Amino acid sequence: MEVRCCIAGGGPAGMVLGFLLARAGISVAVLEKHKDFLRDFRGDTIHPSTLELMYELGILDDFLRRPHQVLPQIGVQIEDFQTTVADFTHLPTHCKFIALMPQWDFLNFIAEKAGLCPGFQLRMEYEVTDLIQENGRVAGVRCNTPEGVLEVRADLTIGADGRRSIVRRKAGLEVIDLGAPIDVLWMRLGRQPDDPEQTLGRVRAGTILVMLNRGDYWQCAYVIPKGGFDEIRTKGLASFQEDVVKVAPFLRESVEELKGWDDIKLLSVAVDRLRHWSRPGLLCIGDSAHAMSPVGGVGINLAIQDAVAAANLLALPLLRGPVNDAQLQGVQRRREFPTRMTQRLQIFAHQRVLGPTLGNETRFTRLPLPFRLLKRFPLLRRIPARVFGLGFRPEHVTRA
Repeated sequence: MEVRCCIAGGGPAGMVLGFLLARAGISVAVLEKHKDFLRDFRGDTIHPSTLELMYELGILDDFLRRPHQVLPQIGVQIEDFQTTVADFTHLPTHCKFIALMPQWDFLNFIAEKAGLCPGFQLRMEYEVTDLIQENGRVAGVRCNTPEGVLEVRADLTIGADGRRSIVRRKAGLEVIDLGAPIDVLWMRLGRQPDDPEQTLGRVRAGTILVMLNRGDYWQCAYVIPKGGFDEIRTKGLASFQEDVVKVAPFLRESVEELKGWDDIKLLSVAVDRLRHWSRPGLLCIGDSAHAMSPVGGVGINLAIQDAVAAANLLALPLLRGPVNDAQLQGVQRRREFPTRMTQRLQIFAHQRVLGPTLGNETRFTRLPLPFRLLKRFPLLRRIPARVFGLGFRPEHVTRA
């Protein structure tokens, strides 16, 4: 197979970039190693900046007709104290909220829209295993497929295959590990009719739990110290269930749904970025270029912004022929500042908030100062809303 652009990875970055390039008239193949997008415990937050991109593309109304939940504010409960942390209702966007939608539904939606473009191909069960390198330049990929080992040749290869990227490893790109003191345990727990409505981060006696309301169940993220899962398993499932109930007592009935450790998935949190995102014929974006912590749920948002910037900068050169090194490096120059700033905020949250809180069973007798300020001065809630809802450098699509 030969295309102008080959994209390894059918996550948010890869699918959005594939859609935008095909919309611009470029032949593009997105290669996804799984047979479908149906995998749980992925980020479900569609941020206002992404919704604004859909408006610019003319597909927002169709998207909002799909099942989703609207979150105009996000809050936190620390012990028995509650406050709103971010208020999105004042953002200068058409949608002043976060939309909660399972990621597989979002990806299927983008695939549907991209499929209307003549030059777009989505190849499922195409697992990229190696790069084709000729004359010092990446010329495509080799992949395992249901038809056997195949080559996909392209003028430009995009690595969008996640934090464990095969593409960046095979390209020998240097990874800068910024460290993360936490891991996350993902699980789904049934939601009872009398459970609270609001999606909240909850803190109680050294335990941190983030809960996303998915209608009939909660998607839960239980924060633990880095490498602490083995110790939790040693204490036994019943002890873990009690720890969950400690922070969210209304889950006492629901935690009985956890029948074994297979019902709990470990996300090993990493915060890193590539020193150089590209080499001749190759560009990495999204988690392949910069793995993000789940703090703030901004990883998807940042990946999609990368995709938009890459499409804006590379579509016209790709229509004319192979892109040069300076053009590929331009994507990193455009996106490195928001990446660094977002990671700095996440590392600050790890070191100053999450890390000290975990395991510290001294109960808060009142809200910590930053949250007291947010509670007392509602205007301050617009600041985190701007940072997490739009990011440090929002991108906008260009006309096809």
